[in-house]
Order: sequence, then C-alpha cells, then structure tokens
Amino acid sequence: MKLVVAIVNNDDSHTVLSEITRAEFSATKLSTSGGFLRAGNVTLLIGVEDERVAELIDLIGRFSRKRTQLVQPASTYINEPLMSAPVEITVGGATVFVLDVAQFYKL
Repeated sequence: MKLVVAIVNNDDSHTVLSEITRAEFSATKLSTSGGFLRAGNVTLLIGVEDERVAELIDLIGRFSRKRTQLVQPASTYINEPLMSAPVEITVGGATVFVLDVAQFYKL
C-alpha cells in the first residue's frame, strides 16, 4: 500500500479529481497555497495499492498541464516602485510524492 500526495494547480484540480474518481481512486482534497507565487493549489491524499501507483500517476500527469504565466517582479526598494518588465514563468503541472504505508484502514 502507498500514500500518494499530489499537489495540483487549482486550475487543473477539478478535472484531475474527476478523472481519478472515475478510475475508482479515493482521494482527500486539501486546499493549499504555493510558496513562490502564493497561488492556490489542491493537495490530494490518495491511498492506493502498489500495483495501481503507475496508473494513478499517469492520470494525474495527463490532466495537470503546465502553462506559462507573466508575473511582475516584486520591488526591491522600500519607498520607490521598481518598474521592470514582467517575467514569464512556468506554472501548473503536478508535484507527486509516493510514500510507503505500514498500515491502512477504511473505517
């Protein structure tokens, strides 16, 4: 048994959750936010049998797409605005952790 922790962008979370539910995976959804952009994410906690881990990761990957976004860099001066061009960064996708589980109960 494994615990899959998947951090997914808010924009993709509904589709990812729908698709993994359709494939008969059970997930717990937590609303979280990222550190870099402070953007909204969803963290999914999913208990899964060892033989279905690859299937689950494939589903998450197919429905968590990366995209680019323009962001305005933060000012480095305290009392003066720093005017600089927006920077293009990559957002989205998913970060997935797979952990061994010693015991798993559905009560």
